[in-house]
Amino acid sequence: MWQDAPNPYAQATQSPYYNQPQPQGQPLQFYAPSPGPSENGFYPGSRSSLEGNMGVQGSMAMGGASSGFGGNIQQVGPWWTAFGTGGLEGEPPLLEELGINFSHIWAKSLTVLSPFGRVDDHIMDDADLYGPLIFCFCFATCLLFSGKPQFGYIYGVALLGSASIYTLLNLMSETGIDAYRVASVLGYCLLPMVGVGALSVVKTLDGIIGYTLSLLSILWCTYAASGIFVAVLRMSEQRLLVAYPIGLLYGCFALLSVFNIGAGVNGMPK
Repeated sequence: MWQDAPNPYAQATQSPYYNQPQPQGQPLQFYAPSPGPSENGFYPGSRSSLEGNMGVQGSMAMGGASSGFGGNIQQVGPWWTAFGTGGLEGEPPLLEELGINFSHIWAKSLTVLSPFGRVDDHIMDDADLYGPLIFCFCFATCLLFSGKPQFGYIYGVALLGSASIYTLLNLMSETGIDAYRVASVLGYCLLPMVGVGALSVVKTLDGIIGYTLSLLSILWCTYAASGIFVAVLRMSEQRLLVAYPIGLLYGCFALLSVFNIGAGVNGMPK
């Protein structure tokens, strides 16, 4: 009968590993640690702690076995550090990658503010539109504060004037110039007109003083812009021909700063 057959699991229950009494007051142990290091040498027998020592450079040592992890842990700085790449080796600053160089903008602005000085032939090798856009925005903002919201007129005149001057300069010069540099020069030379726009905030320019200041700003902008174009394109004998259309362009900006173009247009002319 099957009751008389020997039980194959009886011997397994008689194993010495299951019959050893568990000492009282001691926690259950799943392995018996050896006093020395194991075969692979990574885990010492004691395993007293898994804490590691981490330095500023990211090197970590665990239980006497050190392994260097190369890296630079950047400390948290102020919010403006997000606009730089100081933590990346060999990377230029973010503003330089975007083409914004405040030192070049300052140097070109000083060239416009001192028109009688010598103009460098390579001043427009690093042309940009950030300075001209800033000056156009400041000019339009000053006119807005003086009660002349003429943003559309300013950007429209600037776009049409830049295209016209670009066409004339390429027809007159042998080397030629690209539209990007033409817009950059015309925008930087708008700086004296920005001063007239700022003055219109505190004083009405519709008078003799306003007309005089506007005329002086036109001459200043025209002289500075024509000097830069002549120096870059080597057209010293044609400076008057270059200055005439440029003066007409800045004359339009002066009219915008003196008169309120949309004052008499409210659906019907007055």
